[in-house]
Amino acid sequence: MAALLADCVEVRNTDSKKGRGLFAKSHIQKDQVIFKEAPLVSCQFAWNEFYKYTACEHCLRSLEPAEAMARRLTENPCLVLPHPECCGVRQDLIVNCPNCGMIYCSVECYQSAIEKYHKCLCIGSSRDDTDHPINKVIESWRNIHYPPESANIMLLLKMIAMVKQSDDPMPLLNDFSRFVQTTVNEEEQAIHKLLSHQEHLELMRSLVTESMYDDKVKQWFTGDGFRSMFALMGTNQQGIGSSSISVWVKNCEKLPLPGEEKQQLDQFIDQLYEDLEKVSDTFLNCEGVGLYKAQSSCNHSCAPNAEIQFLNENHTLSLVALEDIEPEQEVCISYLDACEIDRSRHTRQKILKENYLFTCNCPKCISQADDEDVTSEDEDDDDDEDMEES
Repeated sequence: MAALLADCVEVRNTDSKKGRGLFAKSHIQKDQVIFKEAPLVSCQFAWNEFYKYTACEHCLRSLEPAEAMARRLTENPCLVLPHPECCGVRQDLIVNCPNCGMIYCSVECYQSAIEKYHKCLCIGSSRDDTDHPINKVIESWRNIHYPPESANIMLLLKMIAMVKQSDDPMPLLNDFSRFVQTTVNEEEQAIHKLLSHQEHLELMRSLVTESMYDDKVKQWFTGDGFRSMFALMGTNQQGIGSSSISVWVKNCEKLPLPGEEKQQLDQFIDQLYEDLEKVSDTFLNCEGVGLYKAQSSCNHSCAPNAEIQFLNENHTLSLVALEDIEPEQEVCISYLDACEIDRSRHTRQKILKENYLFTCNCPKCISQADDEDVTSEDEDDDDDEDMEES
């Protein structure tokens, strides 16, 4: 863990409820990148990949040229993006696995995948064979876990493959064991959020066992062991997103353009995002999940002093300070998205309990403890009624 963290923070035990936490050792300035971290394992969402959001199989970097992605997501085949030089996709560096055709952003990513897990997961010419055991796992997962996606069984398959390929799996198993374990009741809740019916869990267990069984982790394939791994995966994974369009936009913003041309480009980008939202709603990114050792020590607050960003446009996350953080102060992120964090205390508590299995006692929630226990939807309905009466 220490190798992943900057000198300005450290992991400490907090209390029996929160477990570990991340604390500042020295002053951290607003907007400072506290640390960067690549995941132990990551994968793209199954439906995201199925709908042709092209990403590097290893690092999840978006590999579809910005203009092609914009045309697909706006359903406008004639769309032309100005300043094509701002597209960050390096097609000359893209490589495919010579056996199965899996796509990688670089030779380095391909080699890293081969060394860690891809030898076990490469199915060669059977990639389009629906009867191959691994393809049956993925297809069955898609049939029981629809968008908006929050997990992918491939994460567990990669974990198993990493253990299979390792000459000394103990350090890896120790890393996986660091993630928060849940009680039997909490496992039930976590699994219910990912799968609507209990029989789906047994289906996935049998398919994963058929395709990936290994004595090194035989406990993962038992009924109880699979439940625990599934719950661990569901409650600890961090969302990942990348987009060649967003890279193009960021690079356009850096262009030294004269005032009128800059204004025209800004208007074009604003219109582009309106068109994207009309057609594709919020599904604009190559999306997936990963397990991160250091990030997993960050506790939640509804008034966070740091946030996760993906500044490298791949699966490497950056923890960035939202405000000045003083020594001994806990560094907290929000597990809620930008819309959820501004909702009522009762709604925030409900979302956190359903998805992360805890009751939040952050300063913001404590200060709002006397607020009426209504959801944000109830508040919106009351506002609508008041407007109709007036």
